[in-house]
Amino acid sequence: MSTPAFLKSILQYERPLFGNVLAAVPEDGADYRADPKARTARSLIEHLIGHNLDLIELLDEGTIHHRNQVPFDTLESAVTQFDDSLSQVIEKLDDMDEDGWNAPAQFFAGDHLVMEAPRQQIAWMFFLDSVHHRGQLTTYLRPMGSRVPAVYGPSADDQGPSH
Repeated sequence: MSTPAFLKSILQYERPLFGNVLAAVPEDGADYRADPKARTARSLIEHLIGHNLDLIELLDEGTIHHRNQVPFDTLESAVTQFDDSLSQVIEKLDDMDEDGWNAPAQFFAGDHLVMEAPRQQIAWMFFLDSVHHRGQLTTYLRPMGSRVPAVYGPSADDQGPSH
């Protein structure tokens, strides 16, 4: 299996896990934050959508002009935006060969070059950061009055498909 195909397989597995967590955020919970220093649920979701759009740009052009926040109207539309953009990332990985995957890429925040590294290193960094932010969002669910979906195993609210 090629390394782009490996990331694709991981993203296909993770896609419903992300969707379940995002869909569990109640509409009246978008402004919830665990601490005054923490991001709101809305901000975390906007950031996750931005990561997918950044990955699309990375795969297409080898450069990211970071989208820190991508606004949405409703949580339902946010789930759709997230899923549609992740689907595009998955599809684009089919067209990525090892040379492109290992080619130098750039990650910009505004005009500042944050890092230059092989495309695959930046892609994995963004994916792992997305998993981190999904975990943050997951910890918000119960205090918002929602149920916590199973992610890598059962939760107190969801035993998952294998339990």
